[in-house]
Amino acid sequence: MVSLSFLRLTALVFACTGIVSPTLAYILQVHEARERIPAGFSLHGAASPDTVLDLRIALVQSDFAGLEERLYDVSTPSSTNYGKHLSKAEVEQYVAPKPESVTAVNAWLANNGLRATPISPAGDWIAVQVPVNKANELLGAHFSVFNDEKTGHQVIRTLSYSIPAELKGHLDLVHPTTTFADIQPLVPVISPRHKSRTQADSNFAADTVPASCDEEATPACLQALYGIPSTPATQSSNVLAVSGFIDQFANQVDLQTFLKRFRPDMPPSTTFTLQTVDSGQNDQDPSEAGVEANLDTSYTVGLATGVPTRFISVGDNTQDGIFGFLDIIHFLSGETTPPHVLTTSYGANEDEISVNLVQNLCKTYAQLGARGTSILFSSGDGGVSGSQASGCSTFVPTFPSGCPFLTSVGATQLIAASGLVTETAASFSSGGFSNYFPTPAYQQTAVDTYIVKTLEGGTVNKGMFNASGRGFPDVSALGVNFVIDVGGDTGTVDGTSASSPLGEAAVIALLNDRLVAEGKPPLGFLNPLLYSEPGASALNDVTTGTNPGCSSAGFPAAQGWDPVTGLGTPNFSKLLAAALAV
Repeated sequence: MVSLSFLRLTALVFACTGIVSPTLAYILQVHEARERIPAGFSLHGAASPDTVLDLRIALVQSDFAGLEERLYDVSTPSSTNYGKHLSKAEVEQYVAPKPESVTAVNAWLANNGLRATPISPAGDWIAVQVPVNKANELLGAHFSVFNDEKTGHQVIRTLSYSIPAELKGHLDLVHPTTTFADIQPLVPVISPRHKSRTQADSNFAADTVPASCDEEATPACLQALYGIPSTPATQSSNVLAVSGFIDQFANQVDLQTFLKRFRPDMPPSTTFTLQTVDSGQNDQDPSEAGVEANLDTSYTVGLATGVPTRFISVGDNTQDGIFGFLDIIHFLSGETTPPHVLTTSYGANEDEISVNLVQNLCKTYAQLGARGTSILFSSGDGGVSGSQASGCSTFVPTFPSGCPFLTSVGATQLIAASGLVTETAASFSSGGFSNYFPTPAYQQTAVDTYIVKTLEGGTVNKGMFNASGRGFPDVSALGVNFVIDVGGDTGTVDGTSASSPLGEAAVIALLNDRLVAEGKPPLGFLNPLLYSEPGASALNDVTTGTNPGCSSAGFPAAQGWDPVTGLGTPNFSKLLAAALAV
């Protein structure tokens, strides 16, 4: 058994000096390292030397800076190139590694008796299989078995690894190595319904929001709250995709039951199509119905009336060591016409994942955004303590909400008083500032204003967060007491994973339908528009509530952007007017 003290000592030695690979004359330099084992994991012992690791290697992209520039150019309303999204080939020209990088990395592997296989459309990611003993020599690492104390699962990781000095500037990342992460659906278990609701009292006037919606949220509640139209979409090219992970299956019978009760105006045959990644499935046994999957598909189909909806089930046979998050983006990047909207209701804590991996995954979101896909992620359900409530001494940003190339969605709840219904921040709505990404230009003014005015120049919660980090969420939507059917049973659920697919993805998909019908491009990467004056003024500002955690009150909601509810919740007619004006 390799002791923890030995692992730490080895990492320290590697960090201070170059070492020579024991098998070949390569001078190794530490590329990534952790100071300690992450909380929630414990060392079990050295990994068996014969165990074969499936490693992924990211090569340095030839011109990501150029792609980022083009992404903002086609996504910023004031640009003359707004909406002129890139083709698959154009994106790949920016992210494909330089020939000399491919040659250098392949030569290194070949000299060690290894051969890699390209696994991304542009060839910037490759895969190689290597036994533990070889990987330890190749990377100057000590791969060990660690116990995930929460799930009981075991993973093989290392606290540090090195690469040849000659490959600096060619090889960006080896994975999975120093990443210790646990993907989580962001919705708790289903709860009993507050009362029995009939079809009749679920269909009320679109300009009223009954007080009952604070107890049970239905499609009619969201239609009234955000002005979401029930008029069917007409554009078949406008696809809304919902991602599914960790064996969360979307049940067709439950969907039909849901639509019959809450959207009887829709054809009874209305459903979603299925795509699979990594040997994914969609088991239709009622006992296998997933709370998360049913929630996401019921409300995207039930709110984005007539929009073609896909459920993309990512199986357990993931090849990326990060839940399948990378695999699904590579899958969609390989499509000639990717969906116009992709919503994901899963996440982790940012500090569980290596900086290099987070940055590389973020780059893949930029690739899809440049092609016209709006990528939305739930911000998390732990307030300022992370994706789920946890003990912490400083605020915990969530992943991937800190990535500047996607739209992070927080949650609100309804307060009924004196016959009026208002929105306030949901206390579980994760929000804060990334420790990995700086504040992007599109939100700099909004973030600075919040820190100066609401956090008193950063003195409130001082030392608990990174004031120069990318702020999240960007927007929010209702996330409390959603009625769903699961395995024949009916109940309610809360969570930001309700907010992303329901209040935001469905709205964006319907906006895209109207834009495409007018001969305009889909919205694509949303944030530059949302943070512009026309975009921000088309949202309902939420100014009350906080997101406590880490033995603190968290951040307070405020006028304008805040790290609880973002810029606010959608107003369909105003957003449509802003989009058509562009």
